[in-house]
Amino acid sequence: MSYYAQELVEEIRSRSDIVDVISGYVKLQRKGSNYVGVCPFHNDRNPSMSVNQPRQMYHCFSCGAGGDVFKFVMDYENLTFPEAVKVLADRAGIELPEQDYSPEARKQADLKEQIMELNRLAGKYYYYMLRQPDGKQGLDYLKGRKLSDETIRKFGLGCSSKRGNDLYKYLKSKGYSDSLLKESGLMQVDERDGMRDKFWNRVMFPIMDSRNRIIGFGGRVMGDAKPKYLNSPETKVFDKSRNLYGLNLARTSRKPNMILCEGYMDVIAMHQAGFNQAVASLGTAFTQQQSVILKRYTNEVLLTYDSDDAGVRAAMRAIPILKDAGLTARVINMEPYKDPDEFIKALGAEEFQKRIDTAESSFFFELRILERQYNFRDPESKTLFFREVAKKLLEFDAGIERNNYIEAAAEKYHLTYDQLVKMVSQTGEQLGNLKKRPEMGNVSRDPARRRQKEDAGVRSQRLLITWMSTSEQLYRNITRYVKPEDFTDELCQKAATLLGTQMEQGHLNPAALFQYFEEGEEQERAAAMFNDSIPALKSREEEEKALQETILRVKQNSIAWQTEHMDPGDMNALQEIVRKRREIEKLHISLD
Repeated sequence: MSYYAQELVEEIRSRSDIVDVISGYVKLQRKGSNYVGVCPFHNDRNPSMSVNQPRQMYHCFSCGAGGDVFKFVMDYENLTFPEAVKVLADRAGIELPEQDYSPEARKQADLKEQIMELNRLAGKYYYYMLRQPDGKQGLDYLKGRKLSDETIRKFGLGCSSKRGNDLYKYLKSKGYSDSLLKESGLMQVDERDGMRDKFWNRVMFPIMDSRNRIIGFGGRVMGDAKPKYLNSPETKVFDKSRNLYGLNLARTSRKPNMILCEGYMDVIAMHQAGFNQAVASLGTAFTQQQSVILKRYTNEVLLTYDSDDAGVRAAMRAIPILKDAGLTARVINMEPYKDPDEFIKALGAEEFQKRIDTAESSFFFELRILERQYNFRDPESKTLFFREVAKKLLEFDAGIERNNYIEAAAEKYHLTYDQLVKMVSQTGEQLGNLKKRPEMGNVSRDPARRRQKEDAGVRSQRLLITWMSTSEQLYRNITRYVKPEDFTDELCQKAATLLGTQMEQGHLNPAALFQYFEEGEEQERAAAMFNDSIPALKSREEEEKALQETILRVKQNSIAWQTEHMDPGDMNALQEIVRKRREIEKLHISLD
């Protein structure tokens, strides 16, 4: 995960106090032994993020985000781990030695930096060209779209020459090789004319990463040539599916939502009108990776895709992707206009804000589009539609949320609540989505009851990991009775093993373990374990009793798991389980 020696990473960590670093992004206030602030990874006005200075970790009790100082910088700045190391090293005044890169890693890092520098030079060149006689058509186009000088500057808009090799000549004059220029995506090779500019006679839109570095370009042709819009190809620094246009500005908007647009001009027009939470996908369909990026900054996304058929299809594709990422989706009605740019020009920002305030739930938007396929004058067709409504309602987990949508759908389509509940139930049984109630006296077969029992077992294991990571003395006391293999939850077992490795090396440092948890969900759960607080109890005796009970639950849960997963014919395994049960019965836990 890192190109740097662990000793160097730990030195950077020790000189990057997490409270000081996070205070540069978020206002923190001391509360007891911790610091609290408004979490920047979801929209909230209340301080739900806790920063633990002694442990050098943070955790949001609302959205689950958490980790160490490197993880915070990675998530806030949208960086890789090595990039976050470099940011914090620069901040701490630590020079990173080049020899810590492997030869291949060094080569790739150098290539990325060179491409970034080429993009920076190209961006300056396009911006300069916009104010030259050759760029008059491009400037007239942008002015015709009612963009101010400030907006043009803010987005770094520019123009490529009408000749197909001006940028090539400029960059060659700077000493760059043809092979590097080809790697940059700024050039293309023509069999007849050789190396030529990829973009010419186009208004240019620099695409920036979260650190405001140019990673690619989009270009709109001047005239009627095809394609109308052209994007940079994928390079070492540019992946269309993992970036969003305007995110470098929108991520700091502090608005309660993000607005997802179709094109560059929509984003720019909306920012100019004050809606600085607008972003757009990059010339391709909205992707799962982009939804994950949005989830870092918001819980709600408003769709402003064009109101034509293509825009409706794009919205219908994007909605399930957003839902899968745990985002609430709503759709802004822009009729009678095609897109946000047209709407704002015609009716202004105040009217657009009203459309935001009354944006339609994605659920009812999908139903409204679905209605077009059915004839409500035909009873059979109408019944088929209601069955589709029931299927959509089954996408919500059973409980309050589904009931709320059933009530709303019943009211909208003039059904009674009971009629629609019955239809949902029947549809669910047909699809196998609804579980039959267990027989009395056979509750062990009830999946919900089993999940509840499993969750209790995992909670005990997580709590024990929290205790183990609190102090070296507690760790030693607990591990007299509990070993890593006693944890049936994979993440807890991994954490216990890593803590053990640290203790063997002579020092407990939970914050240094986050680099070993690479998946987002793993990191969140690890953050919750390592950063959690031990339940406050009245006396030391009560604390000791609670810890003893937790150890017993973990041991009992381990034996139960082994029993369930053993081969019934394996007599040795059976004897071992019997032995462990007897051990637990005789176990006397002392934490002195």
